[in-house]
Amino acid sequence: MIMLDEFIHMPRIAYFSMEIALQNEIPTYAGGLGVLAGDTLRSATDLDLPMVAVSLVSRAGYFRQEIDAQGRQSEHPANWDPAGLAQALDARIAVLIEGRKVWISAWLYVLKGHMGGRQPVLLLDTDLDENSSDDRKITHYLYGGDNVYRLKQEIVLGLGGARLLQALGFTIRHYHMNEGHSALLGLELMRRYTYSAEHLRPGESQYDIPRVRDLCSFTTHTPVEAGHDRFSYDLVRRVLDNGFDFEMLKHLAGEDSLNMTRLALNLSEYVNGVARKHAEISNAMFPGYRVHAITNGVHPYTWASAGFRQIYDQHVPGWCHEPQLLIRADCCIPDTVIWQAHVQAKQQLIEKVQVLTGVVLNPQIPVIGFARRMTAYKRPDLLFSDLERLKAIARKRPFQIVLAGKAHPRDENGKHVIAQLHDHARALAGTITVAYLPDYDLALAQTLTAGVDAWLNTPLPPMEASGTSGMKAAFNGVPNLSVLDGWWLEGCIEGVTGWAIGAAADIPDGDAQALYDKLDQIVLPLYYDDTSGWIKVMKGAISKNASYFNSHRMMRRYATEAYGR
Repeated sequence: MIMLDEFIHMPRIAYFSMEIALQNEIPTYAGGLGVLAGDTLRSATDLDLPMVAVSLVSRAGYFRQEIDAQGRQSEHPANWDPAGLAQALDARIAVLIEGRKVWISAWLYVLKGHMGGRQPVLLLDTDLDENSSDDRKITHYLYGGDNVYRLKQEIVLGLGGARLLQALGFTIRHYHMNEGHSALLGLELMRRYTYSAEHLRPGESQYDIPRVRDLCSFTTHTPVEAGHDRFSYDLVRRVLDNGFDFEMLKHLAGEDSLNMTRLALNLSEYVNGVARKHAEISNAMFPGYRVHAITNGVHPYTWASAGFRQIYDQHVPGWCHEPQLLIRADCCIPDTVIWQAHVQAKQQLIEKVQVLTGVVLNPQIPVIGFARRMTAYKRPDLLFSDLERLKAIARKRPFQIVLAGKAHPRDENGKHVIAQLHDHARALAGTITVAYLPDYDLALAQTLTAGVDAWLNTPLPPMEASGTSGMKAAFNGVPNLSVLDGWWLEGCIEGVTGWAIGAAADIPDGDAQALYDKLDQIVLPLYYDDTSGWIKVMKGAISKNASYFNSHRMMRRYATEAYGR
């Protein structure tokens, strides 16, 4: 049995995130935000940075995706039993929701690093006998339900999480909010830290807001104003504990509605975006606040395939702890060794594709990979804008396409895109082999990002805050072919780490035509006609991208700039 005493003897950083990808069998994540949270904790574990993560147990997960022959997505609960992978804790705390007490307990999951480190994760759970049947379901569905359900979840995460940490005896020296979902923890801290009434002058606030700010950091991930959680004050008054000072809440979170991002901004001393461009956009969106830039990264050991781990161990010893050493890859690792590791990863992908879809890929033909949340701004259909042009390119130099991704259950446009992609696959049959892998998850992402020959990303700028899938590909020597947005603005060295997609803004379908030109004139000719030149780009992806865009570098910056003030 795991003893909690192991983790409460030293001050820790509390990392709050609505979703965390802990392992493939625990579906407490929906996509990139959760995978980033998991990589954050894995790097903290490797670097001996004492943290405690707080999230929801999400007993029914996000959803399992089923796709029929016509490409229609249907959703099924991703139920899991926390008792099999975590330990129930005895502590109980309560929050007021709609005027009644809702009791919260937690499951302790211990994230174990490959270097022997251990990090506690608390998965909050309202499925308790003390609660009503509706309240028991608050922590069941990740991003499920309506605005009322979502606000209840954010009360449990922010207020409940902060209270449970205190009840369990954790000493927290800093709080990190990963996105605005947990911003209500700031209200709990305000309630804890107040000035004595006798020291206040008329009109002065009782809350020690400077102290709360000093305790908190906030990472924003959304470069679009509409993407930030908002709740009407009518709803907030009905659902949230009415003991709060609502005039103060409006001052901190916005007059018209409770904007969770505004609340987090006003109660955090350190705020950062997840790439340089995203920080610029955020500074423009939120004038008066200073948004720093700590570009995202991915966990080295998790995202390097078995073959690449082996060659890094041999040729770049110490890379796991100091991934910056991978800058030596272009001169220290023989071309044949790089290629053999890639061939191994590609074969694993080919086998997985056949098992999941029945589609048989040719190992001699390059594979282009694309996997994202299926939503409009990601433009998953950009590659298929002109099927005749695509066929003409493939007749000269064949290529294959592997796609994956889920659409949110309420995103009908995203579901329509998935069906359209299946239509395109049928239209291309006989010329280009296309496979769509269902139920994209952590394990499938590891296989896909390692096994393709080029990684495609086509967001509509400037809506990609960062993106991390291309970083995962880079750890496996897979070059990126991407629109210049998010992290790729920093990572792209044309022809060295991969290739940029871009065109003049006044050209109709310019990005699609630029993508076709790059494939036709540069990417495919290099693959087919200059193997050593292709491997040189693979090495560039490792030495210039993987060496920098990793979560060890990211966490060292958080430790010194956000947590170490």
